[in-house]
Amino acid sequence: MSAAARTVRLVLDPGTRRLDGGRVLLGGSPLRLLRLTVAGAGIVDRIEAGRTVAASTLVDRLLDAGVAHPAALTRRIFEDSASEGSPQVSGVVPVFGDAPLADIAARFAAVGVSDVVVVDDGSPSPVAAPAGARLLRHDTNLGPGAARNTALAAVTTPLIVFVDADVDLPVTDWLAPLLAHFDDPAVVAVAPRVSGRPGVGRLARYEARHSPLDLGPSAAPVRARTRVGYVPTAVLVARVDALRAVDGFDPTLRTGEDVDLVWRLVRAGGRVRYEPSVVVHHRPRADLAGFVRQRIGYGRSAAPLSRRHPGNLTPVGVSAWSAAAWVVGTLASPLAGVAVAAASTAALPRKLRGALREPVRESLRLAGRGHLFAGRQLAEGITRAWWPLALAAALVSRRARRAALAAALVPPLYDWIRRRPPLDAPTYVGLRVLDHAAYGAGLWLGMATERTLAPIVPDLSNWPGRSRDAVQTSASPRAGA
Repeated sequence: MSAAARTVRLVLDPGTRRLDGGRVLLGGSPLRLLRLTVAGAGIVDRIEAGRTVAASTLVDRLLDAGVAHPAALTRRIFEDSASEGSPQVSGVVPVFGDAPLADIAARFAAVGVSDVVVVDDGSPSPVAAPAGARLLRHDTNLGPGAARNTALAAVTTPLIVFVDADVDLPVTDWLAPLLAHFDDPAVVAVAPRVSGRPGVGRLARYEARHSPLDLGPSAAPVRARTRVGYVPTAVLVARVDALRAVDGFDPTLRTGEDVDLVWRLVRAGGRVRYEPSVVVHHRPRADLAGFVRQRIGYGRSAAPLSRRHPGNLTPVGVSAWSAAAWVVGTLASPLAGVAVAAASTAALPRKLRGALREPVRESLRLAGRGHLFAGRQLAEGITRAWWPLALAAALVSRRARRAALAAALVPPLYDWIRRRPPLDAPTYVGLRVLDHAAYGAGLWLGMATERTLAPIVPDLSNWPGRSRDAVQTSASPRAGA
């Protein structure tokens, strides 16, 4: 099948809306307006009807913006290029210490992965590879990135799937939906949803709802500063040549090496996809001390990542108008905060004029959502990245004390009421506060080590401007997807 004849079946993201008789799409991450030509609107009509569409510039823009996602690709990659009997995918398991390797090997075998590589990263007691697997060993512990690089250098297949030893793979065919994405030659990596494994303890029940690796139920392209800004390598399928082209994982990073890899793949021009229709389970930490250590470790990775990827990390990224409304309303007076919010809302229709026939109604909706989103982001910034500063302010200011208390308690209480997790409210709120505080402690430790304040600097942008790319897209077809 020629590249020009390739077709794809897409679905619109649940958050995408069609306006102005279908000629405007509003959605994606970050939120944007896409004004369609007549031909482009016809393509979106076909998408909504569940029909395949030809690869085109419009399809690329919809995918990259997160406005639409692949539903079912019409052909499989490498269907006629692999020699008989040779595996197309190598399975890699880095391990340090005891791990259920036989179970993982069985899950690999069940989905047709016959080339399995176990990398013993300097375990105190050398591990034994399961039957049929290759064993590579480090004399000393070099870290997960180095272990995966060792396997990457040893495989001969075009695709590789990394699976951490503390992940439970499904008994169903978990690999096929991930491989289907590679029909798009621009896709270089795909990750499933990584949920906390259900358990009976309070910590396990909390992790089942708030695993730091769980990126939610909605499919997305993966790019920094979007709804899904990274994917973990707890399970990751990738093109071997793409990984080698960016020199694999950074072995100097003990945490955050997966985030760094994904961002370098995207920066090199590759497409990375998040596919939550496949769900794997990650075993949570056994006790509260392990839980805190894990969160501190995640926080410490932010500073080295911000040095390697300037601008990709920020504790808060919201409109300056929204931030001002919340700060003024909290520290000065609620009425003044409402006035700032109203002023920003009044300015928005002028920015949308020309993109929408009726900008006022949509402006009110966008402004309301934007202000609420900003409030949630600012509260999270106070309890995660800025909590040492918030604590210092709370010691000398009653208003700051009330603001910090509200930021710590209101969002988790709202989540508890809305989600009804299998935990009592005090336990849920307490673990949520501890979760954020431990991450923030690690963040400040990492900043001290790296001597940078970049991870706590907010990005306070204005309302999006009316650039051509923000409000208009064409439907000119081209080869490839």
